[in-house]
Amino acid sequence: MLTRRHVLVSALAGPAILRFGTGTARAATTLKISHQFPGGTIDKGDFRDRLCRMFAEEVAKRSGGEISAEIYPNSSLIKTNAQFSAMRKGALDISLYPMPYAGGELPETNIGLMPGLVTTYDQGLAWKKNPIGKALTDFLADKGIILLTWVWQAGGVASRSRPIVAPEDAKGMKVRGGSREMDMVLQTAGAAVLSVPSNEIYAAMQTGACDAGITSSTSLISFRLEEVSKSLTSGAGASYWFMLEPLMMSKSIFDGLPKKHQDVILAVGLELEAFGRKGAQDDDVEVAKVYEKAGAKISALDIATVGKWRDIARDTAWKDYGAKTATAANLLKLASDVAA
Repeated sequence: MLTRRHVLVSALAGPAILRFGTGTARAATTLKISHQFPGGTIDKGDFRDRLCRMFAEEVAKRSGGEISAEIYPNSSLIKTNAQFSAMRKGALDISLYPMPYAGGELPETNIGLMPGLVTTYDQGLAWKKNPIGKALTDFLADKGIILLTWVWQAGGVASRSRPIVAPEDAKGMKVRGGSREMDMVLQTAGAAVLSVPSNEIYAAMQTGACDAGITSSTSLISFRLEEVSKSLTSGAGASYWFMLEPLMMSKSIFDGLPKKHQDVILAVGLELEAFGRKGAQDDDVEVAKVYEKAGAKISALDIATVGKWRDIARDTAWKDYGAKTATAANLLKLASDVAA
């Protein structure tokens, strides 16, 4: 996988424009799908890019060519952090987007990376069938966003020097956490924090602006962080870092489609959730192999250590988030009920 990904990252760095349709007639609707991750093919590469391509192909097939898609990896259409706002305004159709990146615009979305709140894939995916799922989807719909495919990803830590396993290991280090709440936990543990999207961690670590980056297993591989790391803490067995990175769609664009097209889009999005889970979990295992091959020291998290991070989070990030808005407080309570 290492070689495959490296080749794809370099060879497919620009926009990948895919038009799926039947015959020679122009499709009635062309959707633009944007994401920040490396481009590949429908069969190879970052599973998040593959999921977008699978979505596009299947929607085109089921619509009889009435819907086509243009896929833009590497934030080649719209810069990473601007994609959420663009969807809300109807300027972008679809994005596979890390939900907490929208926290500056809608602080409630930081529930998608609340340290220690979600600790297993089963727990995260259970949100959808519990009151937290309805509350979150209703909130996002009210803000102009529809969730098409729920994707959760466990994360680990790549470090330029010593490994970060327990909270005390972070003291004195400059760490990218991935959300405001994760940053609060890191600061309580004695770290300095850096706020950049995952596709900018490599440059930050390469220049020394960042000592360690916490991100999903897939991003730890796809963004080649093993090239600038001496240590990896894997989240394969247990993790305090789970991020919700769903396939999202602009509600205004969705609402403007015929119902038959809406039904196709929703059905395909739902069916891809199993692929998303498998892709994330496969990379949880693969990441240790990639870093070990590069010569990095591999460390693992256990339940007791995850508990230490959760204890800090509960006293800092959870309290801060719950005090933001009434909606945030309700989301936190409902999510905690699933964890109980």
